[in-house]
Amino acid sequence: MPQTLAEKILQGHTDDTITGAGQIVQARVSLVLANDITAPLAIKSFEAMGATKVFDPEKVVLVCDHFTPNKDIDSAQQVKVVRDFARRMGITHFYDGGESGVEHALLPELGLVGPGDVVVGADSHTCTYGGLGAFATGMGSTDVAGAMALGETWFKVPPTIRATFTGTMPQYLEAKDLILLLIGRIGVAGATYKALEFDGPVIRDMDVEGRMTMANMAIEAGGKVGLFAADEKTVAYARAAGRKDPAHIVPDPGAIYEQELTFDVSGLSPQVACPHLPDNVRPVEEVSSVAVDQVVIGSCTNGRISDLRRAAELLKGRKAAKGLRLIVLPATPMIYKQALREGLLEIFMDAGAVVGPPTCGPCLGGHMGILASGEKVLATTNRNFKGRMGSLESEVYLAGAAVAAATAVTGHICHPAEIEKGN
Repeated sequence: MPQTLAEKILQGHTDDTITGAGQIVQARVSLVLANDITAPLAIKSFEAMGATKVFDPEKVVLVCDHFTPNKDIDSAQQVKVVRDFARRMGITHFYDGGESGVEHALLPELGLVGPGDVVVGADSHTCTYGGLGAFATGMGSTDVAGAMALGETWFKVPPTIRATFTGTMPQYLEAKDLILLLIGRIGVAGATYKALEFDGPVIRDMDVEGRMTMANMAIEAGGKVGLFAADEKTVAYARAAGRKDPAHIVPDPGAIYEQELTFDVSGLSPQVACPHLPDNVRPVEEVSSVAVDQVVIGSCTNGRISDLRRAAELLKGRKAAKGLRLIVLPATPMIYKQALREGLLEIFMDAGAVVGPPTCGPCLGGHMGILASGEKVLATTNRNFKGRMGSLESEVYLAGAAVAAATAVTGHICHPAEIEKGN
């Protein structure tokens, strides 16, 4: 029978014959991931179940990225637990210190994930790898411990919502705006335990980094996975990252979808998610009166080189507004070095930014940019729940890199065209 992307990828990892959504299947995993917050819990469960070795030291990845560089004794202890486990298990892919970066940007550029993979991670934004045509999803630490030991886990085959994007992308619009548009339409529970499958001419024209941005936020609509067909762009990206013989993967004609949505992006304004939910989405013009105390550019959503280039183009020769804190966090060491070579870091620093190391940092309210009571931030991150980036009395607005850069210059949320007009 014709299969959706979710069904087709899972079928390649199970001996069961997939007949449709709702079926329970046992699937072999390509990779298991955990970080410095979630890995200690998984390690505790791993040991409690009596496991003595991981199923494959090459296929378990541990990335210390949330509270690193360690901000206090507790976070240092957590990383030590992960470091000791990695050494004991002979884990090949353990990333710490100067080798580490935001996990969901790091793994794709290292070629550790690619088309057709099934990836489980003890982090909700593991769905990022759907931008590369992988069935990738977050799980609880106990389930991840089981996958570390067994190399397999069970899934309920998700029904699929197909989202087609048509039209012409206006200037300043980016992938982040499209996923915010979708989340605003269907809500934070609109795709709960469903696959979001993205297609249409706009998607086919989009680069792989933009696709990963959209897949990253599938979870903000409740999605189990966010999936893109693995086309020539995907294959080229995967090969450049060192993957051997990456496969093209597309949904079958006639596949059954639970729902089909169409979005015409022609004339669309940049989108902003307002406090305190990612589905509280409005055009940027509707929130242009909001003054902010801080702007953060980075994270697994928008800390890639294309995001930094977009922000630098708008910040070049300009200064961040007086009294506003601008924080820029390249997502990986490779991205950091590329931004350094291209002069982007100098542009950010000349604008008055603090350029920090590759870390999740303020995205989760960890460190390096925590908000005080009453403060507002415009961030390129993925979540804006109450207290997400600091005080319960703070407010988080979400947008793409262009809106973030423009907001840093004016001190209030604004359309990038506003600063271009004013030069």
